[in-house]
Amino acid sequence: MIVPKMPISSPPPLQVTVGTPGLEDKRFEFTELFRIGRTEECEVCVKDEHVSRIHAEVSFENGAWQIRDLDSTNGLYSLGQRLERISIVESTSIRLGIEGPEVRFQMEQPARKDGDPASDGAVVARYVEHYFGNSNEPVGEHTMFVREAFARVQTKQKRKYGFIVGALVLCIVAAGTYAIYEHQQVKKQRAMAEDLFYAMKSLEVDIARLESVARSTNNQQGIEELRRYGKQRDDAAQTYNQFLTTLHVYSPKLSPQERLVMRVARIFGECELDMPPDFMAEVNRYIKLWQSSGRLARAVNTANKNNYTSTISQEFLAQGLPPQFFYLALEESDFDPYASGPPTRMGIAKGMWQFIPDTAAKYGLRVGPLVDMRRPDPSDDRHHFDKETKAAARYIKDLYGTDAQASGLLVMACYNWGEGSVLPLVRSLPLNPRERNFWQLLTKHRDKIPDATYDYVFYIISAAVIGENPRLFGFDFDNPLADLESKNTPASVQNDFLADDLLLNGESAKREPFRLPRFGAGAGGVLPGRPYCLGRCSSQAFAATMQRHEAVP
Repeated sequence: MIVPKMPISSPPPLQVTVGTPGLEDKRFEFTELFRIGRTEECEVCVKDEHVSRIHAEVSFENGAWQIRDLDSTNGLYSLGQRLERISIVESTSIRLGIEGPEVRFQMEQPARKDGDPASDGAVVARYVEHYFGNSNEPVGEHTMFVREAFARVQTKQKRKYGFIVGALVLCIVAAGTYAIYEHQQVKKQRAMAEDLFYAMKSLEVDIARLESVARSTNNQQGIEELRRYGKQRDDAAQTYNQFLTTLHVYSPKLSPQERLVMRVARIFGECELDMPPDFMAEVNRYIKLWQSSGRLARAVNTANKNNYTSTISQEFLAQGLPPQFFYLALEESDFDPYASGPPTRMGIAKGMWQFIPDTAAKYGLRVGPLVDMRRPDPSDDRHHFDKETKAAARYIKDLYGTDAQASGLLVMACYNWGEGSVLPLVRSLPLNPRERNFWQLLTKHRDKIPDATYDYVFYIISAAVIGENPRLFGFDFDNPLADLESKNTPASVQNDFLADDLLLNGESAKREPFRLPRFGAGAGGVLPGRPYCLGRCSSQAFAATMQRHEAVP
């Protein structure tokens, strides 16, 4: 925005009003440089989570007030657009972050000096009254001719501008009607896309059930039914992703961080279109908690150093699950295979995945003689991370295809505290993906979800978001799952890799319609005849998936 420069010797007073939801507006007045931020050292202190410590600086430069972003996390927004510098005109409003508090600026204009042309307005007003006023006093011939000429001009102008105003009204009505139509079409498309998404999730649940039956009975008819269901889901997925492109869900206007949050939520099986309005901000809050601690970097380093990353990724891909469940093990134990939890009525949880004794036995793990002691037990399979990882992948797959109804975030909640508190809440929701997912659990039972479980889910998803691009969030390590990329990956899967890259760069509409990651069997879509690896898949992981499905007669 270009603001006319005025030769002002000193800055005009600038009035500042800060609006914080639930609090009374704060008002300030400045005639010199000041800063806005969350710390007390700032002249305008705004205690809000969207505001950085020192968010922005306001100064008077080149005859105009300017506000400049000081590399804040959430930025400055004016009319919905993020800007680095904003010129302040007579009345200007900005936001500290797209969802942050509003700051309004009101600039007092310098008074005009006597003798300026504007001060001659009274003289002009007298001429207007004399020639064009409604006075009935006698006037000269010259004045009468001026008045008559003015009346004729007014009549022509009224006629001319009447047509113009009429045309403008018609244009406005037409534009309004079209805008209403467009809005209705967008609403209809969003509704159709949501219906399609949850139809896909229902197919995923059916696929998980059919696959389990087909494998246990070795039924060829069941295998064919699986292929048919898989084809239906693939077709629906392509259509759904075209809806996302048309609706500009992954808009370039979103920040890279925001697109990553949406992408990871989708990876874990949640619908972007149905995302609660405060979910993005909540994930960002937990990202900041990770940023304030060295725990994430230490745990990832432990996993990489001991080759846990590759083993975990391959086991989950072999089950058709996203390898991002890697971060669930991080939250459980920081990748410590000898970890032991506190004694509970369900027994002592042990190992990297913290299996309790009953669940361990159910999934084929041998429980050692020190089952009731918080000590490592060489005879306990739970301390063998490779065995426990296989069991964890199978257990999570079963949760995904049954109680969690293809909602990955619901899987996490059930895994953390299923039998105690969360599973009854989950089972109180109707048994279908639209009405039983993490969004619905938050909406209907937020006050009943244990704080530990709530934190658990958000720590995992925020860690997964960071893990996609750690350096974007200020971490000094690379994506631990990045080495899953393979030159041997089939072309159909490589297209999906390209789709991820386009999505993250906000360029989905520039290429062919993209397909977001799909998962298999219990996690939504890996079928005999068409194995699929999520994201960037290593040749070993892809081979494991191939072997798993080639074993089906």
